[in-house]
Amino acid sequence: MNRIVVFLYLVFITQSVVFSALTEKQMNATKKLIRNTCLNKAKPSSDQVDGLQKGNFVDDKNLQCYTYCVLNTYKLIRKDNSFDWEGGVAALEANAPTNIAGPGAKTIVNCKDAVKTATDKCMAAYEIARCIYDDNPSNYFLP
Repeated sequence: MNRIVVFLYLVFITQSVVFSALTEKQMNATKKLIRNTCLNKAKPSSDQVDGLQKGNFVDDKNLQCYTYCVLNTYKLIRKDNSFDWEGGVAALEANAPTNIAGPGAKTIVNCKDAVKTATDKCMAAYEIARCIYDDNPSNYFLP
């Protein structure tokens, strides 16, 4: 199953590099794949994950590790648990539709120093995700 998800993710990324930015439909399909993969890995409830879209960041280790899985899949968190914000901006500008790339890149830059708990990969990712939401709730782009 993991190989299929990785393969599909790479197909979407490769297609975007070769042909241009992803369409919103392709982005949503990629987000759905990543969400399902990370739900299975981290085991938060679907309601908790849905709550992130509404700013409901509850203190739950499984939910925190879900955000780590998402950011790690997108290659936005480094091995030292810092935010690869430069890579995030570059990826958005190269792959996202303009209406997402512009505000998303601004939010990523605004959150470049979001990590306060670098000793815990799940908490570090959660801090990044929360900053992304708090900076621009209407354009929260994580699955």
